[in-house]
Amino acid sequence: MTTEEYGKAYQRGFNLTVRFLVSRGLSYDAALDTAQAAWAKGWERREQLRDPNLVLTWTNSIALNIHRTFLRREPQTQTLPELQAPPRMNVAAIDVKRILTECKPNDRVVLEGHYIEGYKVQEIARQHGWSETAVRIRLLRARRSVERRLSRPKHARLRSLAEKTKRALASALEVPAFEPKVA
Repeated sequence: MTTEEYGKAYQRGFNLTVRFLVSRGLSYDAALDTAQAAWAKGWERREQLRDPNLVLTWTNSIALNIHRTFLRREPQTQTLPELQAPPRMNVAAIDVKRILTECKPNDRVVLEGHYIEGYKVQEIARQHGWSETAVRIRLLRARRSVERRLSRPKHARLRSLAEKTKRALASALEVPAFEPKVA
């Protein structure tokens, strides 16, 4: 097979080789690379081709062999299933406890009764001798208070915590709280 004949066969058959490889399961990009490698290898060994009419079949078998060799050399990877291990500690319970410790006592009672223990507004009102409207308003205010505390930036929460700690220490030691001057 002459150089010109092989060049013409390449122009006619390259896209057919790509389509052949795609039909065998390769991605389009991988098929392009493999087809190019196969036609280049065929060019190097075109003297071995006995029948020039079978150049496309011959090149397709070269391409398929290149792909099979690649698969054999590529390390086999197997995706492992995700193991759903239950958490050892209940993170939500920790968050709820932290939120409830920061609430005012009446807010805590209303939030615990309604959301944790599952009491209705009417039942909470009856238990504590409040009106239903008062319970609804306390629930609303408690939710907003928790939301404000959680939406504050971390540094603001830390500053607030530091001020609370400073006041608690000052009251425990019965020393007036130190207020730094802000420039």
